[in-house]
Amino acid sequence: MLRTIAFAGLGLEASTKSLNAMKRPLQVTLTGCLFIVAGLVGLVYHLSERPLDHWIVLISMIRIIAVVGGVFLLMGQNWARWLMLAWLAFHVVVSAFHSLSEFMPHVVLLMTVGYVLLGPPTSKYFQSAPSDYTGV
Repeated sequence: MLRTIAFAGLGLEASTKSLNAMKRPLQVTLTGCLFIVAGLVGLVYHLSERPLDHWIVLISMIRIIAVVGGVFLLMGQNWARWLMLAWLAFHVVVSAFHSLSEFMPHVVLLMTVGYVLLGPPTSKYFQSAPSDYTGV
């Protein structure tokens, strides 16, 4: 069975196994939604607070990556969990240049999300989820 999903004007088809498809774990749903919300809130915040900042393009791209990664995490794409871990690791590095009170929560968040995305239930889900892209 083929399922077509429209995302940003692209037609993505993913094959689904109706009988053997594993249900998406709640942890993946919550984590994906967390990244989508964090990306959108951060994007709106930075665009409204500092629209003329010379870093705004880079900051906006980083926030858009969070949204895209969250969406594809919900779609069961294995690469998206690695993208989200890299995104969080980047934030750990950036927060290391700030205060300890900013650095430590990012480290704890990276460890928690790492455990959630790489733990047994979600690893099994991402291994069973369709990851092949058959572009239209």
